[in-house]
Amino acid sequence: MQPLVTPQWLKDHLQDENVVIVDCRFALSASEAGAEDYRNDHIPGARYFDLNRDLSGPKGAHGGRHPLPDPTALVSLFSRAGIDENVTVIAYDDQEMAMAGRLWWLLRYLGHDKVAVLDGGYAAWKEAGYEVTADVPTPQARAFTPHVRPDMLVDVQAVRERSRQTVLLDSRAPERYRGEVEPLDPKAGHIPGALSFFYKDNLASDMTMLPVEKLSERIADFANQDIIVYCGSGVTACSNLLALHAAGRTDVKLYTGSWSDWVSYEDNPVATGEEQE
Repeated sequence: MQPLVTPQWLKDHLQDENVVIVDCRFALSASEAGAEDYRNDHIPGARYFDLNRDLSGPKGAHGGRHPLPDPTALVSLFSRAGIDENVTVIAYDDQEMAMAGRLWWLLRYLGHDKVAVLDGGYAAWKEAGYEVTADVPTPQARAFTPHVRPDMLVDVQAVRERSRQTVLLDSRAPERYRGEVEPLDPKAGHIPGALSFFYKDNLASDMTMLPVEKLSERIADFANQDIIVYCGSGVTACSNLLALHAAGRTDVKLYTGSWSDWVSYEDNPVATGEEQE
């Protein structure tokens, strides 16, 4: 399945019993804002998944600020939401497809490929003038069967031991990559050898994904190399993964703990400034 759908596509499939819509809106700076926005209005039939409570696991000494949930917890979540192998999931947010991208990645990680993200998010839906509601649905549970794909991710050790031919892409804003500011984590900078690949640069001015040819141009210099993507905590990197997938790179791996995991190990080196490509 293509990783993105248009608002028109979703409108045309709104009554399909095998389409499940999930609202993933979440503000990192105000953790309850997304749930409140959902209660105010959302796409008809949409369930709500919270980044902290549903799409992340408990935090520990390592693993980053948004560790992966236990697969058993995800199976329970997806089953309660009415997702099984017959269902196509459409995720949306208002955060440049990062939160929805997290759900898109998690479903695929558990072997469910029938999932896509609403291109342009909730803003694009409303801009099109389509129906919204405050009614909260009561999903009919289904049995989600996982088929975990561990090859989709890497951990800190794999990042340390990556080959020289592997490209490491940092999804954060350039000033965070360079180490000029760090609003969230205890150290500023980037993993040595990583290249800056800001996830918002994949987006047009209306916050829809750039055309495939433009995305392909962005990765032209390393299109034939192995790629690992990271960000601050494994969330906004998923928007990059979505873009890379759209450009045909379906094999890119996610460093799930990302920068917040990397700096939790005192011996890990930190770089600042720009890297030479």
